[in-house]
Amino acid sequence: MTITTTITTDHDDTGTDGADQRPDWQIAGDAWEHAAIDWAYRFEPYARDAIAHCFDAQGVGPGCDLLDMACGSGYALGIAERRGARTAGIDASAGLIDIARGRAPQAELVVGSMFELPWDDESFDALSSFNGIWGGCQEAVDEAYRVLRPGGSIAITFWGPGKALDMRDFFIVIGTTAPGVADELIGLAAIGAPGVCEGMLESSGFEVTERGATSAILEAPTADDIWRTLRSPGVVLPSLRHVGEDELRRQVLDAVDPFQAADGSYRLVNELTHVIARKPA
Repeated sequence: MTITTTITTDHDDTGTDGADQRPDWQIAGDAWEHAAIDWAYRFEPYARDAIAHCFDAQGVGPGCDLLDMACGSGYALGIAERRGARTAGIDASAGLIDIARGRAPQAELVVGSMFELPWDDESFDALSSFNGIWGGCQEAVDEAYRVLRPGGSIAITFWGPGKALDMRDFFIVIGTTAPGVADELIGLAAIGAPGVCEGMLESSGFEVTERGATSAILEAPTADDIWRTLRSPGVVLPSLRHVGEDELRRQVLDAVDPFQAADGSYRLVNELTHVIARKPA
């Protein structure tokens, strides 16, 4: 997820005119490193049901060369390796890639931009991006088409437009506690509208074969645990900087209070939409 405009003004790596000179993907990568361990082990497993469904549909297993774009800390890559696939991944965050090296020790891992993939044309049989490609990422879809072999498949997931999104109020908090974040989130989430993801894929030359949804569940035993989980995504960093840790914690816990059980634990159920497409043979 790219959140570059909301954190550029807080970054120290500037040129003589005061403007940030680093590529946008590097700034986004920095943001996703602010709580890399918590993201990897508390949040990222949310996609496990979607990963299983998509990999089944794509035939990810022995003999399959898979690329995971915006691979994070390698949760999906580890699953693909255990299925017998040959794997590669790219992410903007060096900290998350460091974790991925342990989760997917056989994978070819690259810190870089999904808009400029460092692989040759027709290098992979399957490609996945679990909540990594969003609205405004057409160039990444074009790159995915380039590196896939004819007949290869792509699977993209994103938060669904349906009613099952227990994190909705959390996203509202993040969108209203730092300047500029709301507009970015709206633009990124545009991919969730029916037909938008399909249109992006078809524009690159893909043939859409499936649209569906799985459940993405976040669970935590205590308020401290759910706070550490929800503060870990990179998109939260501007709010942490703008209103501070204590105030943001209060607002986030208020947002998820309806999902706290009598024993103090939390369970947030969310719809994760997937779209699968193939490159014509």
